[in-house]
Amino acid sequence: MDPAAPAPWRTALARLSPLAPFRKRFQNWWQARLPLSDTLLLTQRNVYILPTSSGWMLALTLAVLLVASINYQLNLGYLLTFLLAGSAAAGMHICHANLRGLTLHLKAPEPQFMGTSTAFELQLSSDRKSPRYGIALSVHGTGKAEHHWAWTDVPAQGQASVQVAFRPTRRGLHRVPTLTAETRFPLGTFRVWTYWRPASEVLVYPAPEVPAPPLPPGEPRAGGTGSAPSQGIGEFDGVRAYRRGDPLKLVVWKKAAKSLATGTDDLVSRDAQQAQRHELWLDLARAALPDHEARVSRLTAWVLQADRLGLDYGLRLPGVEIAPDTGAAHRRRCLEALALC
Repeated sequence: MDPAAPAPWRTALARLSPLAPFRKRFQNWWQARLPLSDTLLLTQRNVYILPTSSGWMLALTLAVLLVASINYQLNLGYLLTFLLAGSAAAGMHICHANLRGLTLHLKAPEPQFMGTSTAFELQLSSDRKSPRYGIALSVHGTGKAEHHWAWTDVPAQGQASVQVAFRPTRRGLHRVPTLTAETRFPLGTFRVWTYWRPASEVLVYPAPEVPAPPLPPGEPRAGGTGSAPSQGIGEFDGVRAYRRGDPLKLVVWKKAAKSLATGTDDLVSRDAQQAQRHELWLDLARAALPDHEARVSRLTAWVLQADRLGLDYGLRLPGVEIAPDTGAAHRRRCLEALALC
């Protein structure tokens, strides 16, 4: 269990709170007012500052010291009080300047599979002649326990990169969540923060079924003359053991590389005659599972398996049909169709 995760009873109480709907509505309202941009320049208009709990305790301590110094006419008490107050005021200015003037940029996120953490790479750029210390970024949450901070220092007139991750709960196209950046440098008595709403979207592929089931049998090729029944996965779609004299273009090199990696030298070739009779179609209706999401997960596993074997395969979804092909671009197209179906 993640120690940083909020306790279940606290989450339940937060949901049952009578202020929860109003808090959610207010959060949606102010987030909608944030501009959508993958690059954000931090200025006085979008950087906020408030004392931390340590800062409020320091203010109370200074008040007690001031009252005691006035009551007992302590010159050293005045000196200590105003010295601490001046240090706090200087720390407030440095803390705000540590974040102000920084440029945040989000690099285009890559598609991810559901069930894995989706990481975003953020680039922080500074034109200032002095470095910036102790800058943290995270996905904005409703509570402190839900923040998973990524810390970095930005060099003088340089750049720094950090990765912030979140775990999507469903497949499909997601907008990058609202991000927050903050700093408490140098004294920790003030918290300076900003909110950032990127414009990019990330595509989340379905989670493949584990373990992957065998590929379905091939279908007779349209207009083909063969009538032999389709074979199992070991001899499917013209895949057979390598025979001496086979042209090199018929060798399934992905399968050969995998065999060499495992310490064997088994080669696999495509059987041209078998390939002329049958072709591999991955059909959602043939997944043989009652749940729609489970069928999508099975097709995802089939796409990855067929691509790993170097087979030509097509994909059939409601209203979508992708012709048989092979390669990374074809796999990406099929996975995108499965994510959006």
